[in-house]
Amino acid sequence: MSRTQRTDDGRGRLGSVLSGLAVAVGCVLFLGGFAWGAVQYQPYTVPSDSMSPTVTAGDRVLAQRIDGAEVRRGDVVVFTDSTWGDLPMVKRVVGVGGDKVACCDAEGRLTVNGTPIEEPYLRSEAAASTPFSVTVPEGRLFLLGDERMGSQDSRVHLQDAARGSVPRSAVSARVDAVAWPVGGMVERPRAFAALPGGVSRPGPVVPVVGAVVVGAALILGGAAYGPVAGLLSRRRTRSEAVTRG
Repeated sequence: MSRTQRTDDGRGRLGSVLSGLAVAVGCVLFLGGFAWGAVQYQPYTVPSDSMSPTVTAGDRVLAQRIDGAEVRRGDVVVFTDSTWGDLPMVKRVVGVGGDKVACCDAEGRLTVNGTPIEEPYLRSEAAASTPFSVTVPEGRLFLLGDERMGSQDSRVHLQDAARGSVPRSAVSARVDAVAWPVGGMVERPRAFAALPGGVSRPGPVVPVVGAVVVGAALILGGAAYGPVAGLLSRRRTRSEAVTRG
């Protein structure tokens, strides 16, 4: 009897230690994930449908804080420029300094330095655009909306001194994922990968979310150990009492 009791107590102590450790590790992961995310990302509410269907009006997105020098072709960025109304906007970068951006080739595709760009993120009926050709000034970016038929983007400002471009310094963040409604990662277009500079790498949104989720699971699992162990112990005691009876 005493040997069984000591064994049960030992298991109970071990379970308590492990549950406490799970809660402690869970807190570190959970709080650390939130802190990491707060440093890396800023939430942003998309104001219009100009980037539909990639993101739509009202979507809550996670935008990684970056320096303008990190921007690559194909990135969906948040930027603010006085010429565009001095309000935060979200568009896709299709050209960087020195690029010749034109629309459209015989198949209706955008071209960058003569290379046709396949854009699977466009609606089929939105790919067409009023013809244009522009060389992007150095240190600047040319941006278009994915909803080409209705987007107010660089094409509207082609007659400006900067030929519709914005300075790299205007960019504050790059959209990595749609947080709500849950929409997943915003992919980097493969068509831009073959051009000099390639495409950008995704930010740490996946490990950040993973740390928060795993941390929450450990906290809940560790906290649940005590009540669950107590319930099982009471059931075992009642069962033993019935057996002896």
